[in-house]
Amino acid sequence: QVQLVESGGGLVQPGGSLRLSCAVSGSIFGLLAMGWYRQAPGKERELVANIGSGGSTNYADSVKGRFTISRDNAKNTVYLRMNSLKPEDTAVYYCNTSPTAVFRPWGQGTQVTVSS
Repeated sequence: QVQLVESGGGLVQPGGSLRLSCAVSGSIFGLLAMGWYRQAPGKERELVANIGSGGSTNYADSVKGRFTISRDNAKNTVYLRMNSLKPEDTAVYYCNTSPTAVFRPWGQGTQVTVSS
C-alpha cells in the first residue's frame, strides 16, 4: 500500500512563503504524475498544481506565478513552493497522483494558515 506523508505547513503572514513536502512510498514514484491538492473549510478539494513524470508542470489560475511544484525522484518526494501567500490560500494541502487522485487513503495533509 502506498503511503503519502505531507509536511511543511504552518502559520504565515500574508505575503509570506512556505515549502511543502510529500514523501511517497513505493518504487514507481518516478513513473507517476503527481499533484498538490487543497481543501479549504466548507469547500471541495481542488487540484492546484501537478507535475508529470518528465517534469512538465501545470497550475490552477489561482496560484499561477506564485506556486512552484517540483520533484526529486531519488527521494520519492514532491514539493510545493508557495510564495506571496494570501488568506485565501488557507487550506489543508495534500498530494496524490494527478489529474486523477488514485491513491487511497489520502495522507493526513498539512495545514497552511495565512493570517496576520
